[in-house]
Amino acid sequence: MTTTATPPFRADHVGSLLRPAAIADARKAGVTGADLTSIEDREIPALVAMQEDVGLNVVTDGEARRAFWHYDFMGMLDGLDIIETGSDALGFKGATVSQVPQITAPLDFPADHPMLEHFRKLAQMTKVCPKISIPGPSAVHFRVTPENNKHAPYADQDLFMSDIAATYKKAVHAFYAAGCRYLQLDDIFFAYLGDEKQRAIRAAMGQDPDWLIERYAGMLEDAIKDRPSDMIIGMHMCRGNFQSTFVATGGYDAAADAIFNRTSVDVYFMEYDTDRAGGLEPLALLPKGTKRVLPGFITTKTAELESMDSLRRQFDAASKFVDMDQLGIAPQCGFASTEHGNKITEDDQKRKLELVVKVAQDLWGEA
Repeated sequence: MTTTATPPFRADHVGSLLRPAAIADARKAGVTGADLTSIEDREIPALVAMQEDVGLNVVTDGEARRAFWHYDFMGMLDGLDIIETGSDALGFKGATVSQVPQITAPLDFPADHPMLEHFRKLAQMTKVCPKISIPGPSAVHFRVTPENNKHAPYADQDLFMSDIAATYKKAVHAFYAAGCRYLQLDDIFFAYLGDEKQRAIRAAMGQDPDWLIERYAGMLEDAIKDRPSDMIIGMHMCRGNFQSTFVATGGYDAAADAIFNRTSVDVYFMEYDTDRAGGLEPLALLPKGTKRVLPGFITTKTAELESMDSLRRQFDAASKFVDMDQLGIAPQCGFASTEHGNKITEDDQKRKLELVVKVAQDLWGEA
């Protein structure tokens, strides 16, 4: 691997890509184990090459070895299993997901977590910066509802959250030891907690939404604060992304101070492709310095290509709240948060990534 540039970058993307047909077909046919890994090893280099070819200085494996952006990683933790409910569990508008995580024993990050090897393989495939995205600490707490928390000591929320943070701290250092210098944590539930319906659901569980935001920021910071100085941490927030559908609506107002000022995250990937994300005003809380926000003005949910003029106007609006030097560009979410993928084509996906690079070069003279 020869890395020619180091993060943060002006042009980036959240991580997931439409699954190559050979991988999708193999999964549908029930191929598993070494046979599936062999197909993934054969197909992923083309995904990496596509990202390099459009001019990105950072690549992922497209999350092509996963079924879901979060459940695969979570299910590979000690003490957590993914189970089928037989009914809708996540609340997407017009789509159904029936899987949920269940805690059965103390949480821990195993030394042989498979995604460490996923990263090592990616790093051998690219000449630029390899990045891996994993679900953030909030994903474990938010997705494990009280009835699916079967480990009795975790009725104590302080203990539960402390163990989540400790598990993630081990993960951060394990990825660093595997060679990762750019790790992204998808902590989307900060954005969910700006939605009045989601806040009401949490309140009905006896969980104050604003308390959750503070505690989620604390878990995240506990996980990343002791990382080596040459490790960049990204953080992605959105309101759901499954086959081009969504869950939540609401701005970043409730979470902005916590995410910007109470964590040492370096790069923020923030959904901003529709009015559902609220206004740009929360960006004013970003502290001056080296932190960077990549507003997702480019959508992955539809094929229509955004115009350069409209994107320039949006950045002009953003620059009223945060210095342009602390901005970059990425799509609002992944292209395939699950193996099902969004309702776009591979050509659409490539054009969106080309646009990301074009915007970065136009506005900052670099990707």
